[in-house]
Amino acid sequence: MATNSDNSGAGGSGGGGGGGLHLCMTKYVDDGSVESYRYYLARKTVLEMLKDRGYDVTDSEATCSLAAFRAVFGDKPEPESLRLCFPHPSNSSKKILVVFMGTVEIRVPTIRALSSQIVGKESLNGLILILQSKMNSFARKEIEKQFSFKVEIFQITDLLANISKHFLVPTHEILSSEEKKELLKKHQLDDKQLPQLLQTDPIAKYYGLEKGQVVKVTYPEELVKNLVIYRCVV
Repeated sequence: MATNSDNSGAGGSGGGGGGGLHLCMTKYVDDGSVESYRYYLARKTVLEMLKDRGYDVTDSEATCSLAAFRAVFGDKPEPESLRLCFPHPSNSSKKILVVFMGTVEIRVPTIRALSSQIVGKESLNGLILILQSKMNSFARKEIEKQFSFKVEIFQITDLLANISKHFLVPTHEILSSEEKKELLKKHQLDDKQLPQLLQTDPIAKYYGLEKGQVVKVTYPEELVKNLVIYRCVV
């Protein structure tokens, strides 16, 4: 369902390439390592992502320079040192933890070791894993056994740029439950009649959207003048 905004109408994690990306990155990196630059970009995107989700990320954290990042973490950062933890926007007693995994393939023992290392799991309501290698299917199943809360998985190559800031990507606003109810009532619709947004869509993953949530999508005037679409996550 799409309308002109004046009328208020209703509109995978990939692996990423290796060699080409490395060559592309080395063109723009200074004397420091490509490794630290990659970690810097990914961590910066994660901070921006959490800020966009409503977490209390300061501007200084989200806009940290590459030089400042290297001053803290060095030219060859240890993945463990890059972890992030922020309280939930609506419940400060609950937190989300971001963990950068190593370069070795992730197997069941890796997940078990990670679970045993996390202190105060009872205070967590979310975990984000940043991968630099493959995770086998057994490890993915082990995640469900070890963690009772939502675990999100991103490849580090998907975080080297913030997809939400691309000029072709429209603005996304997540509707509250009440706003969704009012929208459906106003247009006499149910969820299934709205355009769909897959939960595996990069934008849905960026905002951590759940099935059933509705997003207001506003396209920039450069593309389509004042087009607003409401999409339901499936």
